[in-house]
Amino acid sequence: MFYDGISEFIKDINRNKQPVHEPIYLEGNHLNIQVECALQYCQKTYSENIMSFVNNIRTRDGGTHETGLKSALTKAFNDYARMRGLLKEKDPNLEGIDVREGLTAVLSVRISENILQFEGQTKNKLGTADAKTAVETIVTEKLKFFLAEKGEIANTLVQNAIRAFRAREAARKAREEVRALKQKITKTADLSGKLIPVQERNPKTNELFIVEGDSAGGSAKLGRDRRFQAILPLRGKVINAEKAKPDELLKNEEIMSIISAIGAGYGRDLNVARTNYQKIIIMTDADTDGAHIQVLLLTFFFRYMRELIEQGYVYLALPPLYKITHRNGRTEYAWSDEELKEKVAAYKNISIQRFKGLGEMNSDQLWETTMNPETRTLIKVNIEDFSETDQKINVLMGDEVSPRREWIENNVVFEDTDNFTLEEVEINE
Repeated sequence: MFYDGISEFIKDINRNKQPVHEPIYLEGNHLNIQVECALQYCQKTYSENIMSFVNNIRTRDGGTHETGLKSALTKAFNDYARMRGLLKEKDPNLEGIDVREGLTAVLSVRISENILQFEGQTKNKLGTADAKTAVETIVTEKLKFFLAEKGEIANTLVQNAIRAFRAREAARKAREEVRALKQKITKTADLSGKLIPVQERNPKTNELFIVEGDSAGGSAKLGRDRRFQAILPLRGKVINAEKAKPDELLKNEEIMSIISAIGAGYGRDLNVARTNYQKIIIMTDADTDGAHIQVLLLTFFFRYMRELIEQGYVYLALPPLYKITHRNGRTEYAWSDEELKEKVAAYKNISIQRFKGLGEMNSDQLWETTMNPETRTLIKVNIEDFSETDQKINVLMGDEVSPRREWIENNVVFEDTDNFTLEEVEINE
């Protein structure tokens, strides 16, 4: 419950994001449509977060009301920048992408049932034409007044948008590099020595395994079903998408390879219908380093390819920790220390191997335990609460040390444990 309405809601969303100013609250009625909007910009945040509602129902796919909001923001910022001389006569206008960098917005409209229209059957996207006009009119008018009254804040926000424009020009050059790399991979899929492609061209059944290192990539290449399983080994460091600017992100070779392999674009240009794979499986070692790579990749997907997660296309592979070999040669596996304890208690005359990484498995073992659709276990990645997920990623992966330390102190228990961890152990009783 937020007693101060959407202004308090937006404060809660941004509580760990270093807001630049207090929420800007705008409201009004036009064409018999009631409009409420709260806006807040945050430091060191390069993505936008717009949450919209119609009659208190979340419109996850946006619609005409969000279109009106975006148009109003762009117009108000450009008019103010021209009026104050922050943009010279020869300078091009700021674009919406510049104006919305670092923005969190909550937009709520109330529309009578007789003119309420949605696109599609899910009612996630508003189609009422008058909603665009109503939101654009009210937000433009009220925001212009706010900017004129609050000159210091207005100058800061517009200067930030101008810096975003300059960074976008640098990012444009990086995107051209992405397109060039994608064309190279498309012409000869393994020419770069990275992507090991599939034979079939059916995104509904094709799978992309993003694996950690050449060793694991080699085992995966030999163990896979080449008809529908592609392998993309990561050879360098994956950049932290929460800290990196867009142009820095796209200079990272591993990120460029992922974007190109998936084939659906990224960020605002993402088109899930173009994806080459409807299963994108992150397969890393079952250790701390592997978990770190998982988190870095999931941060990138959440910030720049979130719809892949929302459509249920992103998974985590679950490789075993131990191989158990019986005296008669029979082999089985354990996926946790607890499971291993149970099996050790039940068997005699066994040997146990602790897998230090995927590369220690031969191709048959990797196929049997982790890649075979009939025997593997996959964890589907989903977003249950966008706001909570957004906040956790910002705290755990962002620049600020204090919130991260506080979260760790409140949520992680540091104590000695007697974990049952074995390397190469013989048990003969």
